[in-house]
Amino acid sequence: QVQLVESGGGLVQAGGSLRLSCAASGRTFITSAMGWFRQAPGKEREFVAVIDWRGVGTYYADAVKGRFTVSRDNAKNTVYLQMNSLKPEDTAVYYCAGRNTIVASNRLADFNSWGQGTQVTVSS
Repeated sequence: QVQLVESGGGLVQAGGSLRLSCAASGRTFITSAMGWFRQAPGKEREFVAVIDWRGVGTYYADAVKGRFTVSRDNAKNTVYLQMNSLKPEDTAVYYCAGRNTIVASNRLADFNSWGQGTQVTVSS
């Protein structure tokens, strides 16, 4: 497993941008597909984006496609989520997650390492 710590959340106006970072520790990061999920108040945790171990394969939820970009720097053991054109409905706690395989997935149950989450609030 990898240990994950998210940062970069905050309050932003609609149309603004934020970049989330997820710092990972552990020897398996480089061979782990990494994902971002979010959970809004009163709702279930949902998939946002995922990136494979090389940073080549990415996949996004329809709600964020074209606005969010996931990337990783294996030399820094860090994965990023660049969020542009933010909307009030993007407000949620954002979680970084890792799984012990190089293959990307959009299924929450496929991830076995989770960060503590970072709050993103988008005002209208």
